[in-house]
Amino acid sequence: MTTNRVNGSLYTKLDNNIAFIEFGHPASNSFVKELLERLTDEIKKVSENEDISLIVLKSEGDKAFCAGASFNELLSISSLDEGVDFFSGFAHLLIAMRNCKQPIIGRVQGKAVGGGVGIIAACDYVYATENASVKLSELAIGIGPFVIAPAVERKIGKSGLSELTLAPTEWKNAYWAKEKGLYSKVFSSIKEMDKALDQNLQALSSYNPKALSNIKSMLWEKTEDWENLLFERARISATLSLSEHTKQTLARIKK
Repeated sequence: MTTNRVNGSLYTKLDNNIAFIEFGHPASNSFVKELLERLTDEIKKVSENEDISLIVLKSEGDKAFCAGASFNELLSISSLDEGVDFFSGFAHLLIAMRNCKQPIIGRVQGKAVGGGVGIIAACDYVYATENASVKLSELAIGIGPFVIAPAVERKIGKSGLSELTLAPTEWKNAYWAKEKGLYSKVFSSIKEMDKALDQNLQALSSYNPKALSNIKSMLWEKTEDWENLLFERARISATLSLSEHTKQTLARIKK
């Protein structure tokens, strides 16, 4: 069961040298601006904790992993500056995940849409269940997954990104995501996933933390341009969100 707080919830549990960060929102674990900022700040904070060598990122409940950005906040965009600020939220988060000194292990129990797929792609190793289908629905409302695209492409390549982006109403199942490289392992149930995750965490947490940190850096080579690229992409999304086509589409969906 997920939180009923309108601005979502965020909890961090420290267990020996592992940080478990859990986010939640009543709207299928989607991200309002405040929650997105809190998660970004929390990852930055944990990254600086030298006693932590691993991070597990998870969401509340047993249904959707993450429905992406808040639809209500998207509807409220009325200017380019507001749009840039809105779409920059995920840019800040992805950069924080990239810059984090510890490997981030994703735990994905259910479906992910849009920005949720981007978060998964920015994890360094991902456990998922068979229910963890993915979809990039942005084109269907007149924009595109511009901000998260570099993270998704880094994991599944240009062809995989194309499959997701140009089929915005089509769900890709968890085994498709594993085959493409988005997921590391897929399990038939949450119970099986958590058992395997716990076993692997025990092993990983016993390894040299400096080696883990260096491996994290190695995995993210050639992504230095994200500091500028993602915000350039946020401006593209913001501009499209104000187009007449997108406004009309959003108005129809709102009804």
